[in-house]
Amino acid sequence: MKRGFYTIMAAQFFSSLADNALLIAGIALLIEMHAPEWMKPLLKLFFTISYVLLAPFVGSFADALPKGRVMFITNAVKVFGCILMFATVHPLVAYAVVGLGAAAYSPAKYGILTELLPPERLVVANGWIEGTTVGSIILGTVLGGVLISPTVASLLLEHEGPLVRLGVTTPADAAIFVIALLYIVAALFNLRIPDTGVRYAAQSFHPVLQVRAFWHCWITLWRDRLGQITLAVTTLFWGAGATLQFIVLDWARVSLGLPLNRAAILQGVFALGIAGGAMLAARYIALIASLRVLPVGVAMGLLVPAMTLVSSEASAFPMLVIIGALAGFFVVPMNALLQHRGYVLLSAGHSIAVQNFNENLNVLLMLGLYALLLRYEMHVNVVIFLFGGFVAFTMLLVIAWHRRNQREYDAERWIGSPRR
Repeated sequence: MKRGFYTIMAAQFFSSLADNALLIAGIALLIEMHAPEWMKPLLKLFFTISYVLLAPFVGSFADALPKGRVMFITNAVKVFGCILMFATVHPLVAYAVVGLGAAAYSPAKYGILTELLPPERLVVANGWIEGTTVGSIILGTVLGGVLISPTVASLLLEHEGPLVRLGVTTPADAAIFVIALLYIVAALFNLRIPDTGVRYAAQSFHPVLQVRAFWHCWITLWRDRLGQITLAVTTLFWGAGATLQFIVLDWARVSLGLPLNRAAILQGVFALGIAGGAMLAARYIALIASLRVLPVGVAMGLLVPAMTLVSSEASAFPMLVIIGALAGFFVVPMNALLQHRGYVLLSAGHSIAVQNFNENLNVLLMLGLYALLLRYEMHVNVVIFLFGGFVAFTMLLVIAWHRRNQREYDAERWIGSPRR
């Protein structure tokens, strides 16, 4: 791997670490405000909505400047979101601003991989990026739980300490202050990302033209017989993954009796499994063989309801690791293939923007549905069964869709070919 790749990994790690720690701190803020339970998944929903609303524009922004500079600017927006939380802006609104930065950050983060590396290295690179990202999810969720724990919070809010002098008075605010420092560390790495030298045609930022161009890119990927399958899988995975984050928190509280700071550790355990699966995929799955992992997604969906049989924190660990490993193993090859296919058909920034739009639109739909189920007090075990069945059934439909495509074309010949 080129040296710049490792700088990208470091920048991504610290930025994602802060994103996930901030989610836990945001939930803690809602608890301090005595907000209703159904508002918690809306925190992630408000974070995600920027990915959908800005999808026609962030691809052009990512392609208009060197991607390291784009990552630095968008990381600064995340810091501003933390400042808004300190300014007593509602957590949903402040976290939405952080999502605004994340939405513009993502096309640059993934797009630079296709500029920096040859196609045959993309699965390995995605394995490392996803492994690093999931590692940051593990540490970020655990860090968020640790920062709001009574022991650490009392240390951060020590009488006459530096944070107290700055006006920080609650555990959630103390956690947010530390998290803002992590975003600043990520920004320093952003400044060290090399310029790949890749330049695209001048980008138009006229709203109507942007929407038309985005619609063309969206149609192009969904009509492509490889793009449509990989886009369907990654769309399902990220919507399911975001929802499962909150299902794990509620399940840990209801079934295992765990407080938020300990439930966050279970989120990290699930993410640890994803990291392991991602690393295995990077080691054993070549780009040309990516579509062979589709049945693993079915297995993951069928295993999720087994969570309801778990009655202790210790036995929850292996179950969540296995579910996470299956998820990581099947999504990493899909992500790499989609990136490469998008780069062949479109451009780095525009293809990732289309991917983000679809994935995060599904996140909004699934989180909105989950919040609705909580609003009507559906038991978490029932939700888990519905969730697992939905994932397994949808993956079976995708497999049938892919086999129908195979009857008409040899999929392995398309990987480097123009649109069909």
